[in-house]
Amino acid sequence: MEDAQIQSAASTPPAPGPSVAIRSTIYNIAFYINIVGLMILGLPTMFMGRHAVFALARAWARTSLWLLEKICGTRLEFRGVENIPRGGVIVAAKHQSVLETFALTLKFEDFSYVLKRELMWIPLFGWLLKGAEQIAIDRASGKAALQQVLARAAAFMKQNGALFIFPEGTRRPVGAPPRYKPGVVHIYRATGAPCLPVALNTGVFWPRRSFMRKPGVAVIEFLPVIEPGLEDDVFARRMRDDIEAATDALVAEAVKANPALAPQPRPGDPSA
Repeated sequence: MEDAQIQSAASTPPAPGPSVAIRSTIYNIAFYINIVGLMILGLPTMFMGRHAVFALARAWARTSLWLLEKICGTRLEFRGVENIPRGGVIVAAKHQSVLETFALTLKFEDFSYVLKRELMWIPLFGWLLKGAEQIAIDRASGKAALQQVLARAAAFMKQNGALFIFPEGTRRPVGAPPRYKPGVVHIYRATGAPCLPVALNTGVFWPRRSFMRKPGVAVIEFLPVIEPGLEDDVFARRMRDDIEAATDALVAEAVKANPALAPQPRPGDPSA
């Protein structure tokens, strides 16, 4: 599952049998049973070091993707894996779905997410995040929180880890205008690390705020690395343009294979 076979989305027909809604319901039940079971069984990893928690996270990713394929007919394909550099790197990913939050863990040995502090308060899940030494940010603290994140990010980069960050800060609907925040620019400047942009079309198959899981081939694509040393505005523009252009192409590829996957506007959604 970790090294998914690369196939064209155009060659994958919709899953036969029960309706998408029925399959999605079955999957969601299995997904949450799986994660709760793994968290309970994996609680001892909190005391075994961050890499033990990473192993648990990868088990979650593999089992969730296996269930997704078997129940919903949705496969995940990684592209551009050869672009992943050795050493410390900022992994700046488009964020459309829950899917990429766990799938990205399969391609990096040592990683840390920059995530909102509130996630640390979730029973079991938050405890494991602490055990994995993830970087939590208190958005209400403003500049103080940013300085803390920059210090921790710089220290983490010296360990040759991958720092995962979603530059828009939250999941965005497929096709919505991009809203990139300056946090990743500050980290790029402070750490002097290269940036690995990541494009994807996961939101086509696993939409945000929806229980539907649609059949097809979801793609996560690692783009060419942006080397350190660029001016802030040059870096920000290149990162945004690279991610958005590649994401648009992946969404178009999925829709061409199955026009029923074309994203629909959500009435009353202010972020659409």
